[in-house]
Amino acid sequence: MKILQIAPLWFPVPPDKYGGIERVVALLADGLVEKGHEVTLFAAPGSKSKANIINVFNKPLIEAGISWNDPIWNLRNLQMAVEYAEKNGFDIVHSHLDVWGLFFQGISKVPFVHTMHNPLYHANSDVEKDNRLKLFEEEGYRTNIALISESARKNAMVNLPFSRVVYNGINMDDFNLGKGGDHFIWIARVNKHKGIENAITAAEKLGVRLTLAGRLDPSQQNYFDAIIKPHLNEKIKFIGELSQDQLSEFYGSAKALLYPIEWEEPFGLVVAEAMACGTPVIAYNRGSMPELIEEGKTGFVVDSDINGMIKKMKLVDDVDRNYVREHVSKNFSKEKMVEEYEKFYEDIIKNAQN
Repeated sequence: MKILQIAPLWFPVPPDKYGGIERVVALLADGLVEKGHEVTLFAAPGSKSKANIINVFNKPLIEAGISWNDPIWNLRNLQMAVEYAEKNGFDIVHSHLDVWGLFFQGISKVPFVHTMHNPLYHANSDVEKDNRLKLFEEEGYRTNIALISESARKNAMVNLPFSRVVYNGINMDDFNLGKGGDHFIWIARVNKHKGIENAITAAEKLGVRLTLAGRLDPSQQNYFDAIIKPHLNEKIKFIGELSQDQLSEFYGSAKALLYPIEWEEPFGLVVAEAMACGTPVIAYNRGSMPELIEEGKTGFVVDSDINGMIKKMKLVDDVDRNYVREHVSKNFSKEKMVEEYEKFYEDIIKNAQN
């Protein structure tokens, strides 16, 4: 197949550090090329891929200081990608740009598929008043869309008759089986909804060491200084954002990853990454966590309760780290993800020809 992938332009593909969507797109594009497909990737400058790369802007948008709320260059990216696909006889266009791809699918002569990396639900939201959800509702009848967990599909507030669940995948070669250690870890973007405060509280109550890592956006600096920083000491440390090369050691040297999230996480790459290193995960029962974690065997899913988490923190030494890694290899590898997308593409192309 001739496949065109469209990535957001905020970060290179793959990203140097933060960028879950870009990391998934990088693995998907490379994996498809390895399977013999002809792949073109529209992405930010600095991107590296086995696919043919095309840039429509001179630097990653974050580096250029362009606001997250400014869609202009991502829309330009989509426009040029669709034109390129039509001129060069592509079989399918795959957009990773959330709602923006919907504006082009109806006028594209090449079949479209979208991966929804962000949730299609908002607490206390009214679809009729939420413009993003309203557009998905209006376009749902002709939208081929991959959701990244059963939870994301179940919780979607719009009707999507042509949806399919395709779990994100990771490159197992990037993560080595670790021996574990005597400390716990937390990693994500610094944000209350990612459970950083809950992880700190659990560690303090149990009197254990906790290492925090992740991207600290300028918009979260005041929150970090006021709420998180006062808890940092010799036992609880914040080490900032890590590169891909640093992740395996970070995960593999830990007793367990704490992930007491306060929102309906659609997937959670850090959970799969930690388990790929044999490190069990203790997470709150929100979003996709019960789909990723095999209860008692790769970690624990607990109700949103600090004391419940602490009880499970005492049991992680009994988890077989080899089994934890095997679980990820079987269910959340790059190869598994690529295989599922191949099937989805083939079905969409076949339906478009009928």
